Amino acid sequence: MKTPYIHMNLEILTPEKTIYSGAVKLVSVPGSTAPFTVLRNHAPIISTLEKGFIRTVTSKGNDLYFSIEKGIIEVINNNIMILGEKILEEDQINYSKTLL
Repeated sequence: MKTPYIHMNLEILTPEKTIYSGAVKLVSVPGSTAPFTVLRNHAPIISTLEKGFIRTVTSKGNDLYFSIEKGIIEVINNNIMILGEKILEEDQINYSKTLL
């Protein structure tokens, strides 16, 4: 018997490249109105994102962090797409400058 798929697909994109593509358990983002978290079977949504951090938990349980200036998130059928002009991976983030 086939095990049901229990994760979501996430793509984080900038105009220049794909920053991340893979299976995740959750995604937390800095929504324009308030931060929010997307879990499996979340209602479809399109929302704007403000400057802040994106947190993901991969299908293997690892936390990954990204920094975003501004962007858009789309969630539909357990597929999540985050588009942003400037998105940095965790190893590129200068936390002292980002928190100012």
